[in-house]
Amino acid sequence: MIKKIAFTMYPVKNLKRARKFYEEDLGLKMTEDFRGEWIEYDLAGGCFAITNMLGDYVTPSSNSGGSIAFEVDNVDELTSRLKAKGIQVKLEPTDTPVCRMSVVIDPEGNSVTLHQAKD
Repeated sequence: MIKKIAFTMYPVKNLKRARKFYEEDLGLKMTEDFRGEWIEYDLAGGCFAITNMLGDYVTPSSNSGGSIAFEVDNVDELTSRLKAKGIQVKLEPTDTPVCRMSVVIDPEGNSVTLHQAKD
């Protein structure tokens, strides 16, 4: 069912400051810039992203960890199956320019993104 980790994302308040750190201080090479709100860095084995497009929905934190997205075969089917089992759905399946995704809450209260890349 799960094929791979699609991306790991960290929310940021100041994208310019965050990009300076990740690109200049850590040496990551930006591979994708979505509207200046979502910056991706493709790495061997996965993708790391920073974003300010989540507003106050998700805020940076040094004590609450990051966010994970699992690449799946069918977001709609898996989301429906989890919902039928009583798993809370935080974000119903939705389309972006590059994927279809949903967000569910694990039994511990953590957000898990289900991600289906578009061809």
